[in-house]
Amino acid sequence: MSARLEELDFQSTPMGELTLRRRHEPMLDVDVYEVKLGDEYLMSSLFTVAEEELARRGLGVVDGDALNVLVGGLGLGYTAVTALHDSRVTSLTVVDTLPAVIDWHERKLLPVSAELVDDPRTHLVQDDFFALMRAEPAADGPRYDAILVDIDHSPRHRLADSHGDLYSPAGLRAASRHLNPGGAFALWSDDPPDDAFLIDLATAFASSAARIVDFDNPLTGGISSNTVYVATT
Repeated sequence: MSARLEELDFQSTPMGELTLRRRHEPMLDVDVYEVKLGDEYLMSSLFTVAEEELARRGLGVVDGDALNVLVGGLGLGYTAVTALHDSRVTSLTVVDTLPAVIDWHERKLLPVSAELVDDPRTHLVQDDFFALMRAEPAADGPRYDAILVDIDHSPRHRLADSHGDLYSPAGLRAASRHLNPGGAFALWSDDPPDDAFLIDLATAFASSAARIVDFDNPLTGGISSNTVYVATT
């Protein structure tokens, strides 16, 4: 049995104090990995169903083989690793603005780190995902078959004000320019489906939908829900 609570890493970042810790959950007899930004919990390895569904549902609407996939937000790595489980994926680029998060995986501190970084299809990139989406794609630059985003809590509850333009009609149209024809843009949200955001998605993409993902919550004994938005060019 591991220690009840162990701090694996602590770093000051432009967004606040970032902490990775592992604790033992005696009720379930499992080790839980958690990330905090300041006093706010960002993610937990207890709740990964929706992050995995983000990859499955985003890739599920894409036809073809030799898929080039971009993941915005590395986190605990579950979205990225689930994308790698799709045998059609030949290249996976994961962008995170925080060097510390990339370092955790390169040091193989997290449960899926080895599977992620040891796969030759994986490319971890430290950069501003939102700036990449704003930029006009270079004529010889990459286009993606799927862009999977799990960074903010929701389109309305963001970690930084500078992220806001991505969720506007203009920002979504800018993101769509980075997709191949028939490509998918998929977004995780901690909030229920947002009708206003769905209207904005519809201005930028040929089709769009919000899917509720239910999962067991072992801490409450009930069911919790997240939302996955999927839109296609």
